[in-house]
Amino acid sequence: MASATGGSERSPLLPGGSNGPRAGSSYSSAFGVTAEQLTDMLDPKDPEKLRELGGAEQVCKQLQVDPKVGLRQREQIGGAGGDEPFQARRAAFGRNTLPEARMVTFWQLLYAAYNDRTLSKFMLTIAAAVSLAVGVYDDTLGSHKDDEVKVGWVEGAAIFLAVLVVCFTNAINDYQKELQFQKLNAKKEDRTVKVRRDGNEVEIGVQELNVGDILLIEPGDIVPVDGVFLTGHNMTCDESSATGESDAVKKGSVDEGRDPFILSGAKVLEGVGSMVVVAVGVRSFYGKIMMAMRQGEGAVTPLQRKLDILAEQIAKYGMSAALLLLITLTVKYLVNCALAPEFPPASVMFSQFVSIIIEAITVVVVAVPEGLPMAVTIALAYATTKMLRDGNLVRQLAACETMGGATVVCTDKTGTLTQNRMTVVRGVVAGRTLESRAEARAFFEALPRDTRSLLLEGIAVNSTAFEGPDEQGNIDFIGSKSECALLGFGKTCGLDYRCERADHRPARVYPFSSEKKTMTTIVPVAGHEGRFRVHAKGASEIVLRACTRLVGSDGTATELDDKTRTQLLAHISAFAGRALRTFALAYKEIGDDELAACSDDEAPLENLVWIGVVGIQDPLRPGVRQAVDNCHRAGVIVRMITGDNIETARAIARDAGILTKGGQALTGPQWRKMTPEQQHAVLPRLQVMARSSPLDKQIMVERLQERGEVVAMTGDGTNDSPALKLADVGFSMGIAGTEVAKEASDIILMDDNFTSIVKALRWGRAVNDSVRKFLQFQLTVNIAAVLLTFMSAVFSADGQSALTAVQLLFLNLIMDSLAALGLATEGPTDAVLARPPLQRNSALITFEMWRMIIGQAAFQLGINLLLLNHGLDIFHLPASPHGTAVLRTMVFNAFIFLQVFNQINCRRIQPTEFNVFANIHNDTGFLLVQLFIVVAQWLIVTYGGVAFSTVPLTGAQWAGTVFIGLLSLPVGLFIRMLPDLSACFGLESANSAAQQHRPEVSTARMRMEASVKDVQYAVRFFSAIRNSQLAKQQTAADDEDRNFLGEMPQFSPRASTMPSSDATAAPTTNVSASNSWARFKRAVDKSNGSSGGSSI
Repeated sequence: MASATGGSERSPLLPGGSNGPRAGSSYSSAFGVTAEQLTDMLDPKDPEKLRELGGAEQVCKQLQVDPKVGLRQREQIGGAGGDEPFQARRAAFGRNTLPEARMVTFWQLLYAAYNDRTLSKFMLTIAAAVSLAVGVYDDTLGSHKDDEVKVGWVEGAAIFLAVLVVCFTNAINDYQKELQFQKLNAKKEDRTVKVRRDGNEVEIGVQELNVGDILLIEPGDIVPVDGVFLTGHNMTCDESSATGESDAVKKGSVDEGRDPFILSGAKVLEGVGSMVVVAVGVRSFYGKIMMAMRQGEGAVTPLQRKLDILAEQIAKYGMSAALLLLITLTVKYLVNCALAPEFPPASVMFSQFVSIIIEAITVVVVAVPEGLPMAVTIALAYATTKMLRDGNLVRQLAACETMGGATVVCTDKTGTLTQNRMTVVRGVVAGRTLESRAEARAFFEALPRDTRSLLLEGIAVNSTAFEGPDEQGNIDFIGSKSECALLGFGKTCGLDYRCERADHRPARVYPFSSEKKTMTTIVPVAGHEGRFRVHAKGASEIVLRACTRLVGSDGTATELDDKTRTQLLAHISAFAGRALRTFALAYKEIGDDELAACSDDEAPLENLVWIGVVGIQDPLRPGVRQAVDNCHRAGVIVRMITGDNIETARAIARDAGILTKGGQALTGPQWRKMTPEQQHAVLPRLQVMARSSPLDKQIMVERLQERGEVVAMTGDGTNDSPALKLADVGFSMGIAGTEVAKEASDIILMDDNFTSIVKALRWGRAVNDSVRKFLQFQLTVNIAAVLLTFMSAVFSADGQSALTAVQLLFLNLIMDSLAALGLATEGPTDAVLARPPLQRNSALITFEMWRMIIGQAAFQLGINLLLLNHGLDIFHLPASPHGTAVLRTMVFNAFIFLQVFNQINCRRIQPTEFNVFANIHNDTGFLLVQLFIVVAQWLIVTYGGVAFSTVPLTGAQWAGTVFIGLLSLPVGLFIRMLPDLSACFGLESANSAAQQHRPEVSTARMRMEASVKDVQYAVRFFSAIRNSQLAKQQTAADDEDRNFLGEMPQFSPRASTMPSSDATAAPTTNVSASNSWARFKRAVDKSNGSSGGSSI
């Protein structure tokens, strides 16, 4: 990247320079600098303009802020009063908010619903207009001008109204969806930052930032506003999202020759520091970009793309059927006209042709499954809203449906599986041991005075956590939970961390990183000019390796010999075995020359003096064990990846149910040493990775995806972002996560809780199920309605369809909008976790779905054709126009109720789900939709009259048609019980390997294999004991024989036939029954050459 003073940045990065609202003229004079002056030095970056303003310190003075104090909450500037804080400042420089994006209006959505891709509604409107004109002409000047009641206009007007209702319903659904997504976007932008106000460090929402605020930044932050660097240590930012430069930029003051400008949108890679805010809202660099990018289109999810393709294919078949119907009816009508005694008048023929065209266009409207993409939209909108209540903020819609097919969840430990409420409960310092949290004060008082001072100083200065109000307004420590635990321990021991930090201003800070697993701070030694103390803390084994001495029981530093090092490692292992996170503290003193020689990137971690180690307890969250069991039941493998040591990781994983019998646990270094082939070999049984680095997570995701797994990964650190991006679904932590991690993720866990991941899994599967339910229903209605319309029109004597155009439009309303609302809004049930996940490329329609679609469509078609041809006899209706009208009304009513009950039938699509009424009492949306359809149908039949071509029905006739519709349920049950013939038709069965993903090695198989291995161990163990006892008995017998022979008279050697004393039995290794079972197993494993990780 060009230097801060280079000419390559002298042209504005964004057109318009400092475009934005004018500063409030009435308040600008209250400050020594204007908003335009501040933004001009940022775009393009111009250090000379900063120098002209007097540098960062002078800018602070002109903005009336003390960098050490920050803004004052009750400041009075320029005579501005009122209840609103910072009124003058916001009037002069603006607020840190962007104008609300212009939302798509309801009328635009209405136009989009009307102007669909097939133009079917447009063509239907034209045909309806022609029909209306012909009807009005017929009523006024034509053959019906003398009729008492004029009804020729009714059909055209009814079609107009039906088109309007369908379009309005679609538009209302889309508008509701837009409102929900707007709320979600507002939630995504809601986050907090650390600032200095009234001399205290506090957290505020980003919208509350003002020009002049002193913003505190640390690794992982995404800077929300533009600012000028004030103080900091080793601060490096990634500004590629703003400037396009890929190189990281070192930040510092102008005098140091570094870039002093920190742009909004920059990612803090390392270092800590503070900056003064100089531009907010639309004047900030990020604000200008966002205003320029406001017109971006919404993303289309993979499932929507699949359904769009399917809808287009179905629409082609529908249009072909409509064209065939148009040609067939036209030819049939012309032939009938030619065979008639008198050729009909032109007006009658024209009216009939218009009716034929309307019927053909209506078939297109019914055949085009516009509701398919809308079902996905409604399901996603509903699911994302509900998921937010469950603690999941969905940033990428595709992640919601992808999560439904997740096969592996790689999760962090701290805060996700555990409560992230850490407390120091054990410790070893200066040879003294802390046994419980209650003994903390007494333990501390027993330490030597110098050791106490050293311990508290290290806890206070080598930390970025601070005390302040949390989200509920309670005073608590804010920051890294481990640092909060140490500060809490220090507070119990009488520590005032603010005083310690005030007395020991850091000379160098090396922030904690997940790669180094340490944090180091260098501070001056009080009362010793030119002397500095290096305080280090972090992973116990890493810190211990860097130590050569330790603080003894008398407070003096002594050599750290091998015996003491082994004892310390035993303490660390014991703490870890109790599921405690261990942190070590160490220090050393250096001089001016050594400080000057220190690198900006690498902390001086050598020849340290060991202070002690503490064990921090972080208990499991309630419900985690059950959530892990639910994942296993759902065929999803849970793997824990943590930075803790192997013993702590094993203990927590066992408690959580992640590390099961037969599972393996590895460390990050072991994993990295393996070849890809070895990693693939160990992956099926790998359940825990300890001491992992962000690179380990990334490699883990790559290896799992190479095996065809759909991977969900959690992460909270800046360095986790590559793994989160690479994973199919990335989960970041809403509380402990950095802004970089949140930006890289697809879903934010607002409560950092593992159970929320399981809720996301449930909702993801529910979305996929909802879309399949609707797909099954709509294809059934499509096939039945199109075939019924075509066959009844072609084979009837007068060319009339069983369903009129207006009736078909009402049916289309049921098919598309209402069914999508009813079937796409059912929440997840426990049943969704009782089956394996779907394969990544599984077919949308399974054999069982096709079987139900074809079976129900055939039943509906057959029953309606039967009614059309024999209905008069079945229902004992007179062969008169009124009887025919009643029959056609009953056919229409029966067809609608067949769809009502088929919707109930489509609530369950799995082959083993026979109870279609399960949980229906909780499916409020579905019940309301069905109630609306039934009431609307009653109104149409009773009062529809000429518009819907219906006549009122008697109670018995209503009961008969409802009973016919009810037959869908037993027919559906019969179809479900048919054998699986998917192999005969080349289709995917719901339970086939093409649909369901099953783990290569399940937890049940691992348990079984481990049990078999235990049995083998037992057989070897007891065989060894038996052989040992037999060997002892044989040895005793041989000794007895020798003793007996020794007592006998001596014969000459020639006469001797007994063996000599040297001819003893072959030595046999004795194995005592008291030997440790575990030691025996290890010996057997070692003899078998087993390696590659520990197993439980």
